[in-house]
Amino acid sequence: MTQTADRPVRTVVSGMSFTECPRWRPDEDDGAGRLWFADFYTHAYYSVREDGSDLRTEIEVPGQPSGIGWLPDGRAVFVSMRDAAVMRREHDGSVVVHADVSGHVGGHPNDMVVDADGRCWLGDFGFDLMGGADLATTGLLRVDPDGTVTSVAEDLWFPNGSVITDDGATLLVDETFGNRVSAFDIGADGTLGPRRDWAVFGPVPTERAVGAAIGQLAVAPDGCGLDAEGCLWVADAVGGRAIRVREGGEVVDSVSPGTGVYACMLGGADGRTLFLCCAPDFDEHARSAAREGEIRAVTVDVPHGGRP
Repeated sequence: MTQTADRPVRTVVSGMSFTECPRWRPDEDDGAGRLWFADFYTHAYYSVREDGSDLRTEIEVPGQPSGIGWLPDGRAVFVSMRDAAVMRREHDGSVVVHADVSGHVGGHPNDMVVDADGRCWLGDFGFDLMGGADLATTGLLRVDPDGTVTSVAEDLWFPNGSVITDDGATLLVDETFGNRVSAFDIGADGTLGPRRDWAVFGPVPTERAVGAAIGQLAVAPDGCGLDAEGCLWVADAVGGRAIRVREGGEVVDSVSPGTGVYACMLGGADGRTLFLCCAPDFDEHARSAAREGEIRAVTVDVPHGGRP
């Protein structure tokens, strides 16, 4: 297995609370790319240049930001976790509710991916993670461009980072408490085929207490991003690393930046910069009280693929 950790890891952004959901986007002003990301407890989305310069606040989200994407016409759609809603920023900068998902989730809505047709694929915690509740399974939602909400999958173990393959035919979903990455075929009408294993790192936990369940995880797949060879870079939320995984579960590369890693995404001018969302842990009380969150980056061999 290659060890990308042997290559230099640099810090792009520091002084954040808990960074999540990195997305590489063109800059509308000058055409250069920028990394967008959420910071949970400063309640905003930010963007920054690849070298860490020109950090700017893009969207303030008092209800706590998480997943973000863009509709085909360029409007941003994003999660407000504590409002249990997907919001939309209009072309004039105003923010409106795109979809109220409060009746469809068992915990905070979290990460999502937006497909080429403007459909949002959204997961949620399924239980009160930060409040100490026992682990419970939950489902996956599809939010159509008109805001209609449909349940499209059930019995998932904390559906988290999600991506869509280059051909638009397959949705991959990290199940953080499930020791696995699941795959679904996407129908033309937005229905999903049956869940199947894309990568399995270990059995589903038998314990429902979160601390005990974490002890049964070989990998806790969190945020993720595809590359051009169809491999998936996965942030391991309990392993302090990001791993590159082939379909079937073989780990072929890894990077360990010396702290926790909770999301990752390829971007940069040539698509070969792997951005890592880093923090000492994911505890809400500790992270909201400190400014130890960072974005770090390392250069890898295979460029970005898929969506986002």
